Amino acid sequence: MSRVQLALNVDDLQASIDFYSKLLNTAPAKVKPGYANFAVAEPPLKLVLLENPGQGGTLNHLGVEVESSDTVHGEIARLSAEGLFTQEQINTTCCFATQDKVWVGAPDGEQWEVYTVLADADSFGEAPALLAEPTVAEGEAGSACCTPQ
Repeated sequence: MSRVQLALNVDDLQASIDFYSKLLNTAPAKVKPGYANFAVAEPPLKLVLLENPGQGGTLNHLGVEVESSDTVHGEIARLSAEGLFTQEQINTTCCFATQDKVWVGAPDGEQWEVYTVLADADSFGEAPALLAEPTVAEGEAGSACCTPQ
């Protein structure tokens, strides 16, 4: 099953968890320091909350969660064949998960990722060299691993 991902910056993680739990009528699937996600069955949605004080209410990035690494690699080939510039992050730790992913930027600057989760991780992750933002320290939230340059 694939589902669209919406990643939002929030000022107050707990207030946002409380709100979205009520709105979506479901508890978060994962809560870590500065981070939470909801795996909503209907409509199929992965809602990610990233605590970034002062940036609440803004879009962090968009994505499509897919079932396998093979699907991610298929999307890398397809998007490249369409002439879209892609950035690959294979076996990377981001958002408390080990993932394979590919990034592509939309004409107006929105960043989309197509990704699969390989395993849970204990840390938020560090920014790979291709990212413009500084590395996120262990145990802190932020968007460094979640936004390509």
